[in-house]
Amino acid sequence: MSHKSFDKRMLLISTSVIGLLIAAPAMAQRTAGSQVPQPADSQTSSPDPVDPTQATSEPENADIVVTGFRASLNNALNQKRNETAAIDSIVAEDIGKFPDSNLAESMQRIPGVALSRGDGGEGRNISVRGLGAQFTRVRINGMEGVSQVSGTDIRGGVATGRSFDFVTFPTEIFSALSVRKTLSADVEEGSLGATVDLRAPKPFDQKKSFVLTGTARGIYNDISKKADPRLSALVSKQFGDTFGILGSIAYSKRHIAEYAYSAADVVPTTVYGQAQPAGTANAGVIFPFCTPVGYSFRGAATNSPVAGYAQPNGTPIGADANNCSTGNPRTSTAAAYDYVMSRTGVNGRPGGGVYLPRLPRPAKSDQEQQRLAGTLTLQWKPGDNTDISLDGLYSRFKVDRLDTYFDARSFGRAISNNGQPLTSVREIEVDDNGSLIHGLFDGVDLRSEMQQEKFTSTYRQVNLNLDHRFSDTVRVYGLAGINQSRLDVDRLQVAIDANDTRDFSIDFRDNPDIPKIGYGIDTTNPALFQYGPPLANGDQRGQLSNFIRRNTITSKTFELNGEWEAAPDFTLQIGGQYRTNKYTARERQLATNTPLALPSGVTLASLTTVTTGIGSNLDGLLQDFVSIDPEKFRDAVGLDNYVYCSLECAKGTYGGVDEKYASGYAMVKFNTANSLPFALRGDAGVRYVHTKLDTYGPITSAAPAGSLYPSRFVISEVGRSYDDWLPSANLALDITPELIARASVARVMSRPAYGQLIPAGSANLVIQTATFSNPFLEPIRANTFDAAIEWYFAKGSLISVAYFYKNIESYIQTTSQAVAFQDIGLPLTLLNGTQLRPTDVFTVQRSNNTEGGPLRGFEVNVQLPFTFLPGVLRNFGALGNFTRVRSNINYVISPTLSRTAPLVGLSPETASGTLYYEDDKFSIRSTVNYRAAFLTAVPSGSVDADSTANASSIFVDASASYNLNEHIKLIAEVSNITDETNRLTVDTVRQDPLYTSYFGRTYALAVNFQF
Repeated sequence: MSHKSFDKRMLLISTSVIGLLIAAPAMAQRTAGSQVPQPADSQTSSPDPVDPTQATSEPENADIVVTGFRASLNNALNQKRNETAAIDSIVAEDIGKFPDSNLAESMQRIPGVALSRGDGGEGRNISVRGLGAQFTRVRINGMEGVSQVSGTDIRGGVATGRSFDFVTFPTEIFSALSVRKTLSADVEEGSLGATVDLRAPKPFDQKKSFVLTGTARGIYNDISKKADPRLSALVSKQFGDTFGILGSIAYSKRHIAEYAYSAADVVPTTVYGQAQPAGTANAGVIFPFCTPVGYSFRGAATNSPVAGYAQPNGTPIGADANNCSTGNPRTSTAAAYDYVMSRTGVNGRPGGGVYLPRLPRPAKSDQEQQRLAGTLTLQWKPGDNTDISLDGLYSRFKVDRLDTYFDARSFGRAISNNGQPLTSVREIEVDDNGSLIHGLFDGVDLRSEMQQEKFTSTYRQVNLNLDHRFSDTVRVYGLAGINQSRLDVDRLQVAIDANDTRDFSIDFRDNPDIPKIGYGIDTTNPALFQYGPPLANGDQRGQLSNFIRRNTITSKTFELNGEWEAAPDFTLQIGGQYRTNKYTARERQLATNTPLALPSGVTLASLTTVTTGIGSNLDGLLQDFVSIDPEKFRDAVGLDNYVYCSLECAKGTYGGVDEKYASGYAMVKFNTANSLPFALRGDAGVRYVHTKLDTYGPITSAAPAGSLYPSRFVISEVGRSYDDWLPSANLALDITPELIARASVARVMSRPAYGQLIPAGSANLVIQTATFSNPFLEPIRANTFDAAIEWYFAKGSLISVAYFYKNIESYIQTTSQAVAFQDIGLPLTLLNGTQLRPTDVFTVQRSNNTEGGPLRGFEVNVQLPFTFLPGVLRNFGALGNFTRVRSNINYVISPTLSRTAPLVGLSPETASGTLYYEDDKFSIRSTVNYRAAFLTAVPSGSVDADSTANASSIFVDASASYNLNEHIKLIAEVSNITDETNRLTVDTVRQDPLYTSYFGRTYALAVNFQF
């Protein structure tokens, strides 16, 4: 999508929001008066779900029927108004009917909330006021929860953090969610951005003693071209006034097809054109590509022609002066080669290098998702003063994903693994920044790669809730519960190779995001590919890997709180909480990734299929290709002849984190409405928390004598503890019955991801990187200030402006440093059997605490039913919000270099707008969501690139419903109406395309019944 299209869409959104702001005051003059609800005297920190059917009605002279979406908005607005903290809510439109098909997508309507999308464009997690998912805590029925998924490497791989993936839960099992942007002392710590509360319905939330409702949907995507079911049901029964039971269940199946261009990375030619070792011809000279025949390197000490490359051990690679490697003729042209060399800056020449995609490739992802979830609640109310409930929740998210890629691997390989320096360049053109425009190459190694991943994310929770009022002034409430999140992953990767191909071309001239690629061979012919052990000259003939992993997070919580109304409108609240979190990661991998020869009688033709749809879904620029069929491979080749290992061969992941939190708080809540001339509501208090953690993880070490493997893992254990005092205060001043001013201050903290705390270190010899975590990481801590003004100028209406500031005192970064392998601290025996040398440079990444920086911004929110208009027009309404955030984080690029840039995951601008119509029969609405570009990594993790970023996006969704009668409703929905894509880039200046994917539009038809 062009930048001009983005600008036009952003202008449209901005114009709409500004128009609402301009029109609202005039509307207020026409609708002000007795319609405005008075603020409540009491205040609650965690509002229970509100039955949408109990929404405040319109004035008697109005014929508006307040149900469905409008009722949901009114309930959420009333909750927001009565809170002292900054809290925004979304409640169900009806029993078992959430406003959107995805929880994360619902939250886009809340100011300051931006959505990150996962597979198929579905909402995966959120950032709040510029702070990403790792800074947002989610509570389910009052208990902290973590849901885990696995994704492609471009989407984070296997989850190891505290982020919550909303994609794992169906919306139908929840009745309300709240986003708490400012904290009070009674809310447990852990959030820097927001605390999200998800609430399942309870029997006595229902207006009727018996409720039965269900929804059946059919879902269709225009890329996968498959119809899928989505079913849900809820039944609730109250037995008199004392006991009730409620159960809900939801099931869905969805097929997703996604097509993409992926570069994996963008690398400069100077990296993979390594200098020749001492003692060989042209020692010290960098040759990024295979030199032309008889080429004299101009500017060198001598003008003698280059006779050929040598391996690091001195053995010639080329068979003679005419071949760059055996069977790979020198075909570079002097003009193209000189062009490259003039940009690399070799021997004093100026230039910034030539940047090539490391693995330019088309990608196709097919997956089948299945969600099954349910809740069961038993509620006992023996009297008006006691409420006891037992809540159970279960969710299973099961995914079978097949990804296929067609890589040109030579650009991402060094001379030590027969890579870029053995590739001939015939034509090349780059822009002023050195980014590739088009090129023609020979001696390119092609690889068809298949990745099949099957994972299941399971979440279980049971908690007991008690709320008892001993008198009008004394109340005790609390909970005890346990939940577990488990992720099981089985990933198989099989690759086949076609080496030293000629006439490979890559051309960005027609499309800056997706190149036209020509391969010089029939990419659908399996006879042109090889699979088996490497050849003697180092040529790869495919690859095989498989890992089986389980991540488990088990949390236990015991919490008890007490309230004492010491005087009218003055309450003292105290409480304590004890929690434990236990994270474990276990993984086993194949001991070797070297393929065995195919069994007798088995050919690649019998193991492969053709990946289709590439050209038709990627603008005709990329081609279909042959790929391994995973089921055929398992049946004909299998993995029975391979050995799996973990600790004994330094493979996979093995580690864990045990955390124990003991906390207590004291706070006061007050309201001066009945004692002073002005109504000031608020809370003030302090929370203390003691955190104790024990971590263990693998460090690569030399294997003992006689071992079958060159290295092994030894377990490192680290224990530590720390304390935090977290004061907070929230104030709400009712300036008039319609106008509220708010202010909040707090000290907050967010703990590191589990994967960052496991003491571990390892190296990837293929891409020459090493990674180390850090069990001594401190939490990220910040001091926050918020202020807001809210004008409830008419019934169901609001204009608000909020300012927020966070002084982030510390941050956690993965810093990179170029280090010779011999200085990393890992055993040199890891290099046995490779062409790598101890002096070869690796990119070493470590997790470290670094300086933070300030974050500030403002948000504008408008909610406006058009009740001031005549006739049918009064059934319309609109809501919109706009958020602008700025931050400055000092990123450590290297030991001697730093860079100031925005916070990772922070979009400087986000906006959302919804226009709706609703009467007693028919409802329709459309929502537009805009998110500006944001950084995804600083530094990027690659050489000569300062960052990676997600491009800006605009998503448009719509839904409609029609009530056939009081029991049956028809529903139609469509998402991603404009067929938006997901685009990633690398480097702030060059903005080279890194990933561009298409996932299409999704349509749904549904019928809902209720009795």
